[in-house]
Amino acid sequence: MSKKNLVGFVALVAMAMSFGACSSGQGELIGVQDREEWYQEDPFGMLFIPHGAYNMGESDQDVPYTQMNATRTVSVQAFYMDETEITNNEYRQFVNWVRDSIAHTLLGQAQNPEELGEHFISDRDGNVIDYGNQMPYNLINWREEIRWDEEPTMLVLEDPNYGIFLPEHERYYRVKQIDTRKLNFEYYWINFRDAAKRSNRPQGQIDRSQFIEKRIDNIFPDTLAWVHDFSYSFNEPMTQNYFWHPAYDHYPVVGVSWLQATAFSIWRTGLKRSYHQSVMATFWNDFRLPNEAEWEWAARGGLDLNPFPWGGPYTRNSNGCFLANFKPLRGNYVDDGGFHTLIVAHFAPNDYGLYDMAGNVSEWCDDSFDPSTYRFAHDMNTHFSRDANDNLSTSNKRRVIRGGSWKDIGFYMRTSTRSYEYQDTAKSYIGFRNVQTYLGRAKGDGPSSSAVYR
Repeated sequence: MSKKNLVGFVALVAMAMSFGACSSGQGELIGVQDREEWYQEDPFGMLFIPHGAYNMGESDQDVPYTQMNATRTVSVQAFYMDETEITNNEYRQFVNWVRDSIAHTLLGQAQNPEELGEHFISDRDGNVIDYGNQMPYNLINWREEIRWDEEPTMLVLEDPNYGIFLPEHERYYRVKQIDTRKLNFEYYWINFRDAAKRSNRPQGQIDRSQFIEKRIDNIFPDTLAWVHDFSYSFNEPMTQNYFWHPAYDHYPVVGVSWLQATAFSIWRTGLKRSYHQSVMATFWNDFRLPNEAEWEWAARGGLDLNPFPWGGPYTRNSNGCFLANFKPLRGNYVDDGGFHTLIVAHFAPNDYGLYDMAGNVSEWCDDSFDPSTYRFAHDMNTHFSRDANDNLSTSNKRRVIRGGSWKDIGFYMRTSTRSYEYQDTAKSYIGFRNVQTYLGRAKGDGPSSSAVYR
Protein backbone atom coordinates (compact mmCIF):
# COMPACT_ATOMS: atom_id res chain seq x y z
CA MET A 1 0.00 0.00 0.00
CA SER A 2 1.40 3.39 -0.96
CA LYS A 3 2.12 6.02 1.68
CA LYS A 4 -0.68 8.22 0.32
CA ASN A 5 -3.21 5.38 0.47
CA LEU A 6 -2.02 4.44 3.96
CA VAL A 7 -2.65 7.97 5.21
CA GLY A 8 -6.16 7.93 3.72
CA PHE A 9 -6.88 4.53 5.26
CA VAL A 10 -5.74 5.72 8.71
CA ALA A 11 -7.95 8.82 8.38
CA LEU A 12 -10.98 6.67 7.50
CA VAL A 13 -10.34 4.38 10.45
CA ALA A 14 -9.96 7.37 12.79
CA MET A 15 -13.19 8.87 11.45
CA ALA A 16 -15.06 5.61 11.92
CA MET A 17 -13.74 5.24 15.44
CA SER A 18 -14.68 8.82 16.32
CA PHE A 19 -18.21 8.38 14.96
CA GLY A 20 -18.54 5.16 16.90
CA ALA A 21 -17.28 6.82 20.09
CA CYS A 22 -19.88 9.57 19.80
CA SER A 23 -22.85 7.26 19.32
CA SER A 24 -24.70 8.34 22.47
CA GLY A 25 -27.14 10.27 20.31
CA GLN A 26 -27.87 7.16 18.25
CA GLY A 27 -26.78 8.98 15.16
CA GLU A 28 -29.18 11.89 15.69
CA LEU A 29 -28.39 15.60 15.80
CA ILE A 30 -28.77 16.33 19.50
CA GLY A 31 -26.33 19.19 20.04
CA VAL A 32 -23.53 19.32 22.60
CA GLN A 33 -24.67 17.63 25.79
CA ASP A 34 -24.06 18.50 29.46
CA ARG A 35 -24.04 22.23 28.79
CA GLU A 36 -24.46 24.50 31.78
CA GLU A 37 -28.05 25.43 32.51
CA TRP A 38 -28.27 29.17 32.11
CA TYR A 39 -30.16 31.46 34.41
CA GLN A 40 -29.65 35.22 34.32
CA GLU A 41 -29.93 36.69 37.76
CA ASP A 42 -30.76 40.37 38.08
CA PRO A 43 -27.49 42.33 38.49
CA PHE A 44 -27.29 44.00 41.89
CA GLY A 45 -28.82 47.48 41.86
CA MET A 46 -30.27 47.05 38.36
CA LEU A 47 -33.81 46.68 37.04
CA PHE A 48 -35.04 44.71 34.05
CA ILE A 49 -36.31 46.84 31.16
CA PRO A 50 -38.36 44.79 28.66
CA HIS A 51 -37.88 44.95 24.91
CA GLY A 52 -40.37 46.96 22.91
CA ALA A 53 -41.13 49.50 20.22
CA TYR A 54 -42.05 53.11 20.89
CA ASN A 55 -42.22 56.55 19.35
CA MET A 56 -38.81 58.04 20.00
CA GLY A 57 -38.63 61.82 19.85
CA GLU A 58 -40.70 64.89 20.62
CA SER A 59 -44.02 64.14 22.33
CA ASP A 60 -45.10 67.77 22.53
CA GLN A 61 -44.39 71.10 20.93
CA ASP A 62 -40.79 71.62 19.85
CA VAL A 63 -40.43 74.80 21.92
CA PRO A 64 -36.97 75.94 20.71
CA TYR A 65 -37.78 74.67 17.21
CA THR A 66 -34.52 72.74 16.95
CA GLN A 67 -36.00 70.06 14.65
CA MET A 68 -33.45 67.54 15.91
CA ASN A 69 -35.73 65.02 17.60
CA ALA A 70 -38.48 64.34 15.09
CA THR A 71 -40.73 61.47 16.16
CA ARG A 72 -40.00 58.04 14.70
CA THR A 73 -40.81 54.48 15.72
CA VAL A 74 -37.85 52.42 16.93
CA SER A 75 -37.38 49.06 18.62
CA VAL A 76 -35.12 48.29 21.58
CA GLN A 77 -34.06 44.89 22.91
CA ALA A 78 -34.34 44.00 26.60
CA PHE A 79 -31.68 45.23 29.00
CA TYR A 80 -30.92 46.00 32.62
CA MET A 81 -30.42 49.54 33.89
CA ASP A 82 -29.11 50.92 37.17
CA GLU A 83 -31.98 51.84 39.46
CA THR A 84 -30.29 55.15 40.29
CA GLU A 85 -27.40 57.20 38.99
CA ILE A 86 -23.94 55.99 40.03
CA THR A 87 -23.28 57.51 43.46
CA ASN A 88 -20.14 59.06 44.92
CA ASN A 89 -19.57 56.00 47.10
CA GLU A 90 -19.95 53.59 44.18
CA TYR A 91 -17.54 55.57 42.03
CA ARG A 92 -15.14 55.80 44.99
CA GLN A 93 -14.88 52.01 44.90
CA PHE A 94 -13.44 52.43 41.40
CA VAL A 95 -11.04 55.16 42.53
CA ASN A 96 -9.84 53.12 45.51
CA TRP A 97 -9.36 50.05 43.30
CA VAL A 98 -7.13 52.02 40.93
CA ARG A 99 -5.27 53.56 43.89
CA ASP A 100 -4.61 50.16 45.47
CA SER A 101 -3.59 48.61 42.15
CA ILE A 102 -0.99 51.34 41.61
CA ALA A 103 0.25 50.92 45.19
CA HIS A 104 0.56 47.13 44.76
CA THR A 105 2.48 47.64 41.53
CA LEU A 106 4.88 50.15 43.10
CA LEU A 107 5.48 47.93 46.12
CA GLY A 108 6.08 44.91 43.91
CA GLN A 109 8.45 46.70 41.56
CA ALA A 110 10.40 48.19 44.48
CA GLN A 111 11.35 44.74 45.77
CA ASN A 112 14.66 43.06 44.93
CA PRO A 113 16.16 39.77 46.14
CA GLU A 114 18.03 41.44 49.02
CA GLU A 115 14.82 42.94 50.38
CA LEU A 116 12.76 39.80 49.79
CA GLY A 117 14.87 37.77 52.22
CA GLU A 118 13.29 34.35 52.64
CA HIS A 119 10.58 35.30 50.15
CA PHE A 120 12.80 34.69 47.13
CA ILE A 121 10.83 33.55 44.10
CA SER A 122 11.95 30.14 42.89
CA ASP A 123 11.21 28.09 39.81
CA ARG A 124 10.00 24.47 39.89
CA ASP A 125 13.54 23.18 40.45
CA GLY A 126 14.13 25.47 43.43
CA ASN A 127 16.45 27.86 41.59
CA VAL A 128 16.17 31.45 42.75
CA ILE A 129 14.92 33.85 40.07
CA ASP A 130 16.44 37.31 40.22
CA TYR A 131 14.06 39.92 38.83
CA GLY A 132 16.20 42.85 39.90
CA ASN A 133 13.97 45.79 40.74
CA GLN A 134 11.14 44.84 38.38
CA MET A 135 8.65 42.38 39.86
CA PRO A 136 6.40 40.99 37.08
CA TYR A 137 2.76 41.95 37.46
CA ASN A 138 1.58 38.34 37.58
CA LEU A 139 3.83 37.67 40.60
CA ILE A 140 2.45 40.53 42.68
CA ASN A 141 0.14 39.39 45.45
CA TRP A 142 -2.84 41.57 44.58
CA ARG A 143 -4.90 40.18 47.46
CA GLU A 144 -2.40 41.15 50.14
CA GLU A 145 -3.62 44.01 52.30
CA ILE A 146 -1.63 47.21 51.91
CA ARG A 147 -0.32 48.35 55.30
CA TRP A 148 -0.37 52.05 54.61
CA ASP A 149 1.00 53.05 58.03
CA GLU A 150 4.08 50.77 58.00
CA GLU A 151 7.44 52.41 57.39
CA PRO A 152 8.64 50.16 54.49
CA THR A 153 5.38 50.77 52.66
CA MET A 154 5.47 54.51 53.25
CA LEU A 155 9.09 54.77 52.09
CA VAL A 156 8.04 53.39 48.72
CA LEU A 157 4.71 55.15 48.30
CA GLU A 158 6.11 58.52 49.46
CA ASP A 159 9.11 58.37 47.15
CA PRO A 160 9.29 61.81 45.44
CA ASN A 161 10.07 60.25 42.05
CA TYR A 162 7.40 57.59 41.64
CA GLY A 163 5.31 57.45 44.82
CA ILE A 164 1.57 58.18 44.84
CA PHE A 165 1.46 60.80 47.60
CA LEU A 166 1.76 64.52 47.00
CA PRO A 167 5.35 65.75 47.29
CA GLU A 168 6.20 67.77 50.40
CA HIS A 169 6.07 71.17 48.70
CA GLU A 170 2.50 70.56 47.45
CA ARG A 171 1.01 69.55 50.78
CA TYR A 172 -1.41 71.68 52.74
CA TYR A 173 -0.49 71.83 56.44
CA ARG A 174 1.79 68.85 55.69
CA VAL A 175 -1.20 66.51 55.41
CA LYS A 176 -0.33 63.41 53.39
CA GLN A 177 -2.76 63.01 50.52
CA ILE A 178 -2.90 60.83 47.42
CA ASP A 179 -1.72 62.64 44.30
CA THR A 180 -4.89 62.26 42.22
CA ARG A 181 -2.97 63.14 39.06
CA LYS A 182 -1.41 59.67 39.26
CA LEU A 183 -4.68 57.75 39.45
CA ASN A 184 -4.50 56.58 35.84
CA PHE A 185 -6.46 53.55 34.68
CA GLU A 186 -5.22 51.47 31.75
CA TYR A 187 -8.04 49.64 30.02
CA TYR A 188 -8.81 47.74 26.85
CA TRP A 189 -11.77 46.90 24.66
CA ILE A 190 -12.45 45.24 21.32
CA ASN A 191 -13.37 47.58 18.49
CA PHE A 192 -16.07 45.44 16.86
CA ARG A 193 -17.04 48.19 14.42
CA ASP A 194 -13.52 48.39 13.04
CA ALA A 195 -13.39 44.60 12.82
CA ALA A 196 -16.68 44.56 10.90
CA LYS A 197 -15.32 47.05 8.35
CA ARG A 198 -12.44 44.70 7.56
CA SER A 199 -14.36 41.44 7.73
CA ASN A 200 -14.29 41.06 3.94
CA ARG A 201 -10.58 40.29 4.06
CA PRO A 202 -9.40 36.64 3.94
CA GLN A 203 -9.13 35.27 7.47
CA GLY A 204 -5.43 34.60 7.11
CA GLN A 205 -4.75 38.30 6.49
CA ILE A 206 -6.48 39.59 9.64
CA ASP A 207 -4.45 40.23 12.76
CA ARG A 208 -6.98 40.22 15.60
CA SER A 209 -4.71 42.29 17.83
CA GLN A 210 -5.31 45.36 15.67
CA PHE A 211 -8.91 45.49 16.94
CA ILE A 212 -7.89 45.60 20.60
CA GLU A 213 -8.01 49.24 21.68
CA LYS A 214 -6.13 50.66 24.64
CA ARG A 215 -6.51 53.87 26.61
CA ILE A 216 -5.03 55.34 29.75
CA ASP A 217 -7.22 57.91 31.51
CA ASN A 218 -7.10 59.69 34.81
CA ILE A 219 -10.25 58.59 36.60
CA PHE A 220 -10.48 61.01 39.52
CA PRO A 221 -13.54 63.30 39.27
CA ASP A 222 -12.95 66.95 38.51
CA THR A 223 -13.96 68.37 41.89
CA LEU A 224 -13.21 71.89 40.64
CA ALA A 225 -16.19 71.61 38.30
CA TRP A 226 -18.31 73.19 41.04
CA VAL A 227 -16.18 76.34 40.71
CA HIS A 228 -15.38 76.59 37.01
CA ASP A 229 -18.95 75.80 35.86
CA PHE A 230 -20.35 79.01 37.37
CA SER A 231 -18.95 82.52 37.21
CA TYR A 232 -19.34 84.79 40.25
CA SER A 233 -20.80 81.98 42.33
CA PHE A 234 -19.49 80.65 45.66
CA ASN A 235 -19.25 76.85 45.43
CA GLU A 236 -15.92 76.17 47.12
CA PRO A 237 -17.53 74.04 49.91
CA MET A 238 -18.88 71.67 47.24
CA THR A 239 -15.45 71.41 45.64
CA GLN A 240 -13.87 70.60 48.99
CA ASN A 241 -16.40 68.09 50.27
CA TYR A 242 -18.78 66.71 47.64
CA PHE A 243 -16.76 63.69 46.57
CA TRP A 244 -15.05 63.07 49.91
CA HIS A 245 -17.48 63.61 52.74
CA PRO A 246 -19.76 60.76 53.96
CA ALA A 247 -22.68 63.20 53.90
CA TYR A 248 -22.60 62.97 50.09
CA ASP A 249 -21.97 59.23 49.78
CA HIS A 250 -25.38 58.55 48.24
CA TYR A 251 -25.49 61.63 46.04
CA PRO A 252 -24.85 61.15 42.31
CA VAL A 253 -21.22 61.41 41.28
CA VAL A 254 -20.48 64.46 39.11
CA GLY A 255 -17.35 65.94 37.57
CA VAL A 256 -16.94 62.74 35.54
CA SER A 257 -16.32 62.96 31.80
CA TRP A 258 -17.74 60.60 29.19
CA LEU A 259 -14.30 58.99 28.94
CA GLN A 260 -14.18 58.41 32.69
CA ALA A 261 -17.73 57.01 32.70
CA THR A 262 -16.72 54.62 29.92
CA ALA A 263 -13.61 53.57 31.87
CA PHE A 264 -15.79 52.92 34.94
CA SER A 265 -18.09 50.71 32.85
CA ILE A 266 -15.15 48.62 31.58
CA TRP A 267 -13.73 48.32 35.11
CA ARG A 268 -17.14 47.25 36.45
CA THR A 269 -17.32 44.56 33.77
CA GLY A 270 -13.87 43.30 34.72
CA LEU A 271 -14.77 43.31 38.41
CA LYS A 272 -17.79 41.08 37.80
CA ARG A 273 -15.98 38.82 35.36
CA SER A 274 -13.18 38.26 37.87
CA TYR A 275 -15.76 36.98 40.31
CA HIS A 276 -17.38 34.79 37.66
CA GLN A 277 -13.99 33.27 36.83
CA SER A 278 -13.33 32.54 40.50
CA VAL A 279 -16.56 30.51 40.78
CA MET A 280 -16.34 29.00 37.26
CA ALA A 281 -19.53 30.77 36.16
CA THR A 282 -20.55 31.87 32.66
CA PHE A 283 -19.96 35.55 31.92
CA TRP A 284 -22.67 38.16 31.59
CA ASN A 285 -22.83 40.86 28.95
CA ASP A 286 -20.67 43.94 29.51
CA PHE A 287 -21.70 46.90 31.60
CA ARG A 288 -21.78 50.03 29.44
CA LEU A 289 -23.36 53.43 28.96
CA PRO A 290 -26.88 53.37 27.49
CA ASN A 291 -27.49 54.45 23.95
CA GLU A 292 -30.05 57.19 23.33
CA ALA A 293 -32.84 54.85 22.32
CA GLU A 294 -32.39 52.73 25.45
CA TRP A 295 -32.24 55.75 27.70
CA GLU A 296 -35.43 57.30 26.34
CA TRP A 297 -37.29 53.96 26.33
CA ALA A 298 -36.35 53.43 29.98
CA ALA A 299 -37.15 57.03 30.95
CA ARG A 300 -40.66 56.80 29.50
CA GLY A 301 -41.39 53.81 31.72
CA GLY A 302 -43.80 52.33 29.21
CA LEU A 303 -45.80 55.56 28.96
CA ASP A 304 -45.43 56.28 25.26
CA LEU A 305 -46.10 59.82 23.97
CA ASN A 306 -45.90 61.33 27.47
CA PRO A 307 -43.43 64.19 27.88
CA PHE A 308 -42.10 63.31 31.36
CA PRO A 309 -41.03 60.07 33.08
CA TRP A 310 -44.00 60.29 35.44
CA GLY A 311 -46.44 60.80 32.59
CA GLY A 312 -47.43 64.34 31.92
CA PRO A 313 -47.86 67.03 31.06
CA TYR A 314 -47.05 68.84 34.32
CA THR A 315 -43.98 69.10 36.57
CA ARG A 316 -46.14 69.21 39.74
CA ASN A 317 -48.41 66.61 41.24
CA SER A 318 -52.02 67.16 42.34
CA ASN A 319 -50.81 68.63 45.63
CA GLY A 320 -48.72 71.23 43.88
CA CYS A 321 -45.40 69.56 44.74
CA PHE A 322 -42.63 69.37 42.15
CA LEU A 323 -41.82 65.90 40.83
CA ALA A 324 -38.08 66.25 40.18
CA ASN A 325 -34.99 68.15 41.24
CA PHE A 326 -34.55 70.98 38.73
CA LYS A 327 -34.72 74.77 38.52
CA PRO A 328 -38.46 75.42 38.75
CA LEU A 329 -38.40 79.23 38.78
CA ARG A 330 -36.01 81.97 37.73
CA GLY A 331 -33.36 82.28 40.44
CA ASN A 332 -35.24 79.81 42.63
CA TYR A 333 -33.52 76.42 43.05
CA VAL A 334 -35.22 75.38 46.28
CA ASP A 335 -38.97 75.21 45.57
CA ASP A 336 -38.60 71.55 44.55
CA GLY A 337 -36.99 70.73 47.92
CA GLY A 338 -33.43 70.68 46.63
CA PHE A 339 -30.67 73.16 45.97
CA HIS A 340 -27.74 71.44 44.27
CA THR A 341 -27.91 67.70 43.72
CA LEU A 342 -30.05 65.54 46.01
CA ILE A 343 -29.58 62.08 47.45
CA VAL A 344 -30.53 59.55 44.77
CA ALA A 345 -34.08 58.12 44.84
CA HIS A 346 -35.44 61.16 46.67
CA PHE A 347 -38.39 61.49 44.27
CA ALA A 348 -40.76 58.73 43.20
CA PRO A 349 -39.62 56.36 40.42
CA ASN A 350 -41.21 55.97 37.01
CA ASP A 351 -43.30 52.92 36.09
CA TYR A 352 -40.18 50.82 35.44
CA GLY A 353 -38.95 51.60 38.96
CA LEU A 354 -36.12 53.89 37.79
CA TYR A 355 -35.31 56.95 39.87
CA ASP A 356 -34.21 60.40 38.72
CA MET A 357 -34.68 59.85 35.01
CA ALA A 358 -35.56 63.55 35.03
CA GLY A 359 -33.56 66.04 37.06
CA ASN A 360 -30.87 65.71 39.73
CA VAL A 361 -28.04 65.23 37.19
CA SER A 362 -28.01 64.87 33.44
CA GLU A 363 -26.70 61.53 32.25
CA TRP A 364 -24.10 60.53 29.67
CA CYS A 365 -25.25 58.34 26.79
CA ASP A 366 -22.89 56.35 24.61
CA ASP A 367 -23.99 58.09 21.39
CA SER A 368 -22.14 60.81 19.58
CA PHE A 369 -24.36 63.84 19.11
CA ASP A 370 -25.65 64.78 15.68
CA PRO A 371 -28.73 66.97 15.14
CA SER A 372 -29.94 64.68 12.35
CA THR A 373 -29.32 61.31 14.01
CA TYR A 374 -33.00 60.36 13.93
CA ARG A 375 -33.05 60.78 10.15
CA PHE A 376 -30.24 58.35 9.29
CA ALA A 377 -29.77 55.98 12.27
CA HIS A 378 -31.28 52.50 12.14
CA ASP A 379 -34.70 51.93 13.69
CA MET A 380 -33.46 48.81 15.57
CA ASN A 381 -31.37 49.58 18.66
CA THR A 382 -30.87 53.10 17.31
CA HIS A 383 -27.28 54.12 17.95
CA PHE A 384 -24.79 56.58 16.46
CA SER A 385 -21.32 56.57 17.96
CA ARG A 386 -17.79 57.52 17.10
CA ASP A 387 -14.94 55.77 18.85
CA ALA A 388 -13.06 57.90 21.36
CA ASN A 389 -9.80 57.34 19.47
CA ASP A 390 -11.10 58.27 16.01
CA ASN A 391 -9.23 61.10 14.33
CA LEU A 392 -12.39 63.01 13.57
CA SER A 393 -13.36 66.63 13.68
CA THR A 394 -14.13 68.21 17.04
CA SER A 395 -17.87 68.14 16.32
CA ASN A 396 -17.81 64.34 16.51
CA LYS A 397 -16.40 64.43 20.03
CA ARG A 398 -19.78 65.63 21.27
CA ARG A 399 -21.64 63.06 23.36
CA VAL A 400 -25.35 63.01 24.12
CA ILE A 401 -26.57 63.88 27.60
CA ARG A 402 -30.16 63.28 28.68
CA GLY A 403 -32.57 63.91 31.53
CA GLY A 404 -31.81 67.45 32.67
CA SER A 405 -30.22 68.40 35.97
CA TRP A 406 -30.65 70.39 39.16
CA LYS A 407 -29.65 73.59 37.33
CA ASP A 408 -31.92 73.12 34.29
CA ILE A 409 -35.41 74.42 33.56
CA GLY A 410 -38.42 72.16 32.99
CA PHE A 411 -37.89 71.78 29.25
CA TYR A 412 -34.80 69.66 29.87
CA MET A 413 -36.77 67.30 32.12
CA ARG A 414 -38.62 65.94 29.08
CA THR A 415 -37.85 62.41 27.98
CA SER A 416 -37.32 63.57 24.40
CA THR A 417 -35.04 66.56 25.00
CA ARG A 418 -31.53 66.08 23.64
CA SER A 419 -28.40 67.94 24.59
CA TYR A 420 -24.66 67.29 24.45
CA GLU A 421 -21.29 67.95 26.01
CA TYR A 422 -17.76 67.18 24.86
CA GLN A 423 -16.55 63.73 25.85
CA ASP A 424 -13.43 64.92 27.68
CA THR A 425 -15.18 67.57 29.77
CA ALA A 426 -16.60 67.13 33.26
CA LYS A 427 -19.45 69.14 34.74
CA SER A 428 -21.01 69.52 38.19
CA TYR A 429 -24.39 68.64 36.72
CA ILE A 430 -23.59 65.53 34.64
CA GLY A 431 -23.45 61.97 35.98
CA PHE A 432 -24.27 58.58 34.50
CA ARG A 433 -25.71 55.13 35.03
CA ASN A 434 -24.92 51.78 33.44
CA VAL A 435 -26.94 49.31 31.41
CA GLN A 436 -26.37 45.69 30.45
CA THR A 437 -27.99 43.94 27.51
CA TYR A 438 -30.23 41.05 28.58
CA LEU A 439 -29.05 37.60 27.52
CA GLY A 440 -32.03 36.37 25.56
CA ARG A 441 -35.23 37.87 24.20
CA ALA A 442 -37.28 38.31 27.37
CA LYS A 443 -37.66 36.93 30.86
CA GLY A 444 -39.47 33.62 30.81
CA ASP A 445 -37.89 32.42 27.58
CA GLY A 446 -36.15 29.08 27.74
CA PRO A 447 -36.49 25.39 26.87
CA SER A 448 -38.53 24.62 30.00
CA SER A 449 -40.64 27.73 29.70
CA SER A 450 -44.23 27.91 28.58
CA ALA A 451 -43.50 31.15 26.74
CA VAL A 452 -44.76 31.36 23.18
CA TYR A 453 -41.96 31.96 20.66
CA ARG A 454 -42.66 34.33 17.85
